[in-house]
Amino acid sequence: MINTIFDFIGDDSGEWKVTSITTIKGNPITAVSHLTKASSNLVQSDEGIWTLKGIVSNLRYTEKEEKEKLVAVQEDLGRPNATLAAFIPIRKSEAWWNLAQDERRKIMENKSQHTQTGMKYLPAIARKLFHSRDIGEPFDFLTWFEYSPTDADAFEELLVALRKTEEWTYVDREIDIRLMKKSF
Repeated sequence: MINTIFDFIGDDSGEWKVTSITTIKGNPITAVSHLTKASSNLVQSDEGIWTLKGIVSNLRYTEKEEKEKLVAVQEDLGRPNATLAAFIPIRKSEAWWNLAQDERRKIMENKSQHTQTGMKYLPAIARKLFHSRDIGEPFDFLTWFEYSPTDADAFEELLVALRKTEEWTYVDREIDIRLMKKSF
């Protein structure tokens, strides 16, 4: 859904159990034991130990043919067998944002092959991107991945592939938060 706002609430209880928090680049985030993803609004929230907001928006660097291929194979979040997740907030440098959009697209797709790389791991790994830069949040993007334990190695391969690209040289803050679905 376009322009749906979500809160990602880090706290001492919640929907997902945090299994690890790793600072990849930049300042760390306060440790929490649980994370909840919930529909929200832009009103400032003081829930939890910390809250990050993101908006589901249009695909900004994806061309029509790429989008059609993604939609054809990408599965939604919330699959019963996807009991593992990763929440990865990312901020890119001012050098990235000072590039024109077509320059950013060239780096992402022509050089880094971001979409092609991600396509190799579909439908096993479900992904949703939330935009945060335009609403004044401390990160530009909040990435949410869900996958089954049998696809955990494939998820690690995906991250290695993405992090070694030219695009990732523009990331100046990244936190890798791993999660496990709480059983009730």
